[in-house]
Amino acid sequence: MKDGLAHRVEIAVPVSSRRKFMRTAAETAGAALLLEGLDPIRAQESGKKAPLLVLPAATKDLSPFTVHVPQTALDDLKRRLAAVRWPDKGSVMDWSQGVPLPRAQEFIEYWRTRYNWRRAESSLNALPQFRTQIDGLGIYFIHVRSKHENALPIILTHGWPGSILEFLQVIEPLADPTAHNGKAEEAFHVVVPSLPGFGFSDKPTEVGWRLPRIANAWAALMARLGYSRYVAQGGDWGAGVTSWMAKQHPSGLAAIHLNLPILFPPPPPPSGGYTAEEQAALAQLVKYGSDGSGYASIQGTRPQTLGYGLADSPVGQAMWIYEKFQAWSDNKGDPAEAISVDRMLDDISLYWLTDTAASSARLYYESFAKDFVRMPLEMPVAVSIFKGDLFAPPKVWGDQTYSKLFYWNEVPKGGHFAAFEQPEAFVAELRKSFAEMR
Repeated sequence: MKDGLAHRVEIAVPVSSRRKFMRTAAETAGAALLLEGLDPIRAQESGKKAPLLVLPAATKDLSPFTVHVPQTALDDLKRRLAAVRWPDKGSVMDWSQGVPLPRAQEFIEYWRTRYNWRRAESSLNALPQFRTQIDGLGIYFIHVRSKHENALPIILTHGWPGSILEFLQVIEPLADPTAHNGKAEEAFHVVVPSLPGFGFSDKPTEVGWRLPRIANAWAALMARLGYSRYVAQGGDWGAGVTSWMAKQHPSGLAAIHLNLPILFPPPPPPSGGYTAEEQAALAQLVKYGSDGSGYASIQGTRPQTLGYGLADSPVGQAMWIYEKFQAWSDNKGDPAEAISVDRMLDDISLYWLTDTAASSARLYYESFAKDFVRMPLEMPVAVSIFKGDLFAPPKVWGDQTYSKLFYWNEVPKGGHFAAFEQPEAFVAELRKSFAEMR
């Protein structure tokens, strides 16, 4: 594994209340899993080594993976956090110029003194994780097969500044609905890959890893996993990848779901102007363009220059992302009321520990001005609009863009990070929207 992170064939099972689910997932993960040793709780209490799930690769193309960040990297992080040089407090105390100094200091102090990365690491290592080579690039993914025979395969794609960690709270309910207020016929086999340049996937070393190429890679991944019929879901960059998958119409893809559809206003009708609902959406686009898209301009033009600062300063990396949790979540005052501080720091820590500030920003350079375009689709499309998102397009734009729009719902609570903020509502939307696809 690149970047000094461990890549082993043994995946340790952490002590968790989710042990039963993970055992079931492991037993059906498509690799001959062997449970060895003692019960993990008793083993821990007795001081003996906890048992391991030994995962021989299902095929020669898949390598089981586990996360283990060296303690030296965590110690270095704390040292850097303690040595931060703060800017002045500025001329305003609200969020209009960025993260207010007192909020930044409080957040970083929590990261330095109270946050525990090993908890996030254990949550990841409780799931079947793999890496595989696609189109010359190593791709990391989580793959949890449901115990239910007729489960529908689904691939979930994250965005920026999100990650695969956005989906940790929804994987179990999707794969094991009968244990989470659902029905067996609502089960999914769940695949969650990291975008190239993000997390534990490789960083592209050549230009050309645009959204269409990623969409092709995801189709190849689902075929490699043996899925001849599946659905796809995404928001943010994930919506871009998923929409391009629908545009390319790979064999096996039956339908898609978007929680931030790529919809733009058509020309106003000759009989009159835009409706009030359309005007509200247009106002959101104007506000984003004038006040909210500076990050995208920087990442889309100078990702390498930006990367020097973010790769060297964990505080810089944290504030670059923390600001977006505040601006794009459903609570515009305190982002911790939408996403817990620990979960925000899980995501920020993943960017820091994998040194992916520049490589993740580079996707903007590749695709932001080229591939986020109005894209009429002929494939079945489902849409869930979380009303706290930075952009809530009206259904009429969906009707005019997606010829087979079969589901549209507006969820009153939740923002841009839907699975992070409202995991139960997110799961409910996928269950309802794909019901007729089964």
